[in-house]
Amino acid sequence: MKACLLLLLCACAALAQVPDIDWNRARELFRREQRGETLGADDRAYLDRAKAARRGGGGTTGGAVSQRKAPERLKPLCDMGADDRYEGEDGGLYGGGRNEPSEALLRAAGTALKQIQPLNAGGSPDAGGRVVLVSISMSNATQEFSVFKTLADADPRKSPKLTIVDCAQGGQAMAEWVPPEGRPWQEALARLERAGVSPAQVQVAWVKLANKAPSGSMNDHLARLEADTTALLRNARARFPNLRVVYLGSRIWAGNATGNLNPEPYAYETAFAARHLILRQPAAKGTADAADPVLLWGPYLWAEGEKGRQLDEVRYLPGDFAADGVHPSTSGREKVARQLLEFFTTHPLAKNWFGR
Repeated sequence: MKACLLLLLCACAALAQVPDIDWNRARELFRREQRGETLGADDRAYLDRAKAARRGGGGTTGGAVSQRKAPERLKPLCDMGADDRYEGEDGGLYGGGRNEPSEALLRAAGTALKQIQPLNAGGSPDAGGRVVLVSISMSNATQEFSVFKTLADADPRKSPKLTIVDCAQGGQAMAEWVPPEGRPWQEALARLERAGVSPAQVQVAWVKLANKAPSGSMNDHLARLEADTTALLRNARARFPNLRVVYLGSRIWAGNATGNLNPEPYAYETAFAARHLILRQPAAKGTADAADPVLLWGPYLWAEGEKGRQLDEVRYLPGDFAADGVHPSTSGREKVARQLLEFFTTHPLAKNWFGR
């Protein structure tokens, strides 16, 4: 499979006829991605542009004809009320204009959170064991989560029994995690081993929802994204038998995106996929299955560029992005990382297992 993809990538120079792409560089970047390396923001943007050209037969806008244009204004989901509407959807992270879980979901979350405790490598309770938090997603996520890990590991509020492992990988969006034996899962297991922990010790995960080059209507976009994320979560439950809580996250703003990788309004709409999955789970209806992890919101990351949002002071400046307008720059990564750190250290549905 890898050999076929490499051949396609090499051949696309003739097919796409994009003079400003160095296909030797693109091929080498693709090889590095397949080895599980984390590419820098500029390399990631360059490879994504080459892939877009291969898919669409042209430059950064290849395949964009089937993508919708964003409306002039997009209101952050956390700022939308019960009477606000976007494509028929009301506001609030948990629907109905609410940014906090229902009583039923709070009870299920409380039960799951109480079960998080240090475990040994075999998955049994052990005061000398570990609690493991992993990330699962694509390039943006690993860029952001790796900075978060650095900040968190140096923060005195973090529990000494908590191990944070960045399992998110460049180029590996939700669709790439669907095959249970796929390369992203193999790399995730290898990273756990290098960190000195086992899959049985993984009890918490952060999953950032996205797929590459989404297209079509909002319903088309979300149908695939939710199906792929559901399969990812099923695989995570099989890989990590003691997984208790999964915090879902959506993308950051992409109003300056230069290609079709994940522009607006698709980046914005990933929040609705996360909300649908949270509200459809049995735990939200008071019928939680103890074998399944509870799905909750992690920090909501989207804000309308420099306009920001009412909930807090988060806003995204032009300098927070790489050249493609999709991947975060150094400042953008730190901005997301600090939102993650603030959430895990202070939120009532996270701080007890994260902190001392």
